[in-house]
Amino acid sequence: MSRLVEQRNGSLKAASFPPDYRASGLLLHVTSLPSPYGIGDLGPEAFAWVDRLHDAGQRWWQALPLGPTGYGNSPYQPLSSFAGNALMISPQSLNVEGLLNPEDCQGQFAPGVVDYDSVVPYKERLLEIAWRRFQRARRGDLRSEYQDFCSRQASWLEDYALFRALKAKYGCAYYIEWPAELAGRHPSALADARRELRDERLALLRFSRFQRHLGQP
Repeated sequence: MSRLVEQRNGSLKAASFPPDYRASGLLLHVTSLPSPYGIGDLGPEAFAWVDRLHDAGQRWWQALPLGPTGYGNSPYQPLSSFAGNALMISPQSLNVEGLLNPEDCQGQFAPGVVDYDSVVPYKERLLEIAWRRFQRARRGDLRSEYQDFCSRQASWLEDYALFRALKAKYGCAYYIEWPAELAGRHPSALADARRELRDERLALLRFSRFQRHLGQP
């Protein structure tokens, strides 16, 4: 039996448990945490949940996959093995960073259930507001972190941002229904798509991955 341990360079390494290791924990998906924003997220409630587990003598939080979901919003059908789900970005965290105001976050959601048809456009609107403020903000520290994140994660981030931008352009169609040269990853077609979509859409997608990265408890 092994576990994944994050190293200083951000990569993950498998580490073995001692033969006599015993521990317990609980399973709870992040989206099931209480939240006034329509869906559980990696904000204060997530940290409070970790504290409760610790106080109860639990060692593990099994959270299920946390990737961006596609059709059916199932955590077991993510669109990426590397990117996190932007729906789990905490509006409260963006508020603390000065990228959202409390009035930006107002919304009405049914209690006890996640209504994705309402939550998805709501969270996308908040991220767009946060991105515009980030571009104007004089937060050199946050801008430096963002640039460092984009550089360190470029091996997957650039392709993922392009994939999501193209998926939006083609009405969320499955990629094999896109033009053949894009589905087949022809270099010239990908270069043309990057030029066409390179500005606001790709930058916003990178920013949302950055914020999801910052929000990990």
